[in-house]
Amino acid sequence: MRNGVIPGSSGAVRPMRLFGDAVLGAPCAEVAEFGPELGRLVEDMYATMYAAQGVGLAANQIGVALRVFVYDCPDDEDRRHLGHVVNPRLAETDGVVVRGPEGCLSLPGIEAGTPRHDRAVVEGVTLTGEPVRIEGTGFFARCLQHECDHLDGELFTDRLGGLRRRRALRAARRAPWARGGM
Repeated sequence: MRNGVIPGSSGAVRPMRLFGDAVLGAPCAEVAEFGPELGRLVEDMYATMYAAQGVGLAANQIGVALRVFVYDCPDDEDRRHLGHVVNPRLAETDGVVVRGPEGCLSLPGIEAGTPRHDRAVVEGVTLTGEPVRIEGTGFFARCLQHECDHLDGELFTDRLGGLRRRRALRAARRAPWARGGM
């Protein structure tokens, strides 16, 4: 992003892929070409994330199976973290595993207590291929782990067990947005 430009201001809001869409369940490919098309994708991702009132968005959530995510997320001290990562890898997780409320733009209205580490480090590159390392704690660490999971073809519901998982999946199947939902 150029200095002074509001992320997403030149982007287009794209349709959100919802639970059950095959693109959400498959690992994403590494980005190999860095250029204007990737910049447009990131701008569209910001615009889509803001329109959906989210704090993070992975490319496969708008149907693009590439390893890219954007975020505009507070941490537990209400500090704002804004950025994007291309070809991200979850490099470290540690600290206490906390079961906290988690939702997803691809499962609107569904939330469950999901276990996540309270510290996470993601490494990748920027739109221009410059290395980037992002460290998050608390809610921001949850966001980083959530978005990396998306790019590996996983949803937060895959981290749930037992009754929590059954309840979340039942709610998703019955949601008005679900294919064949009631």
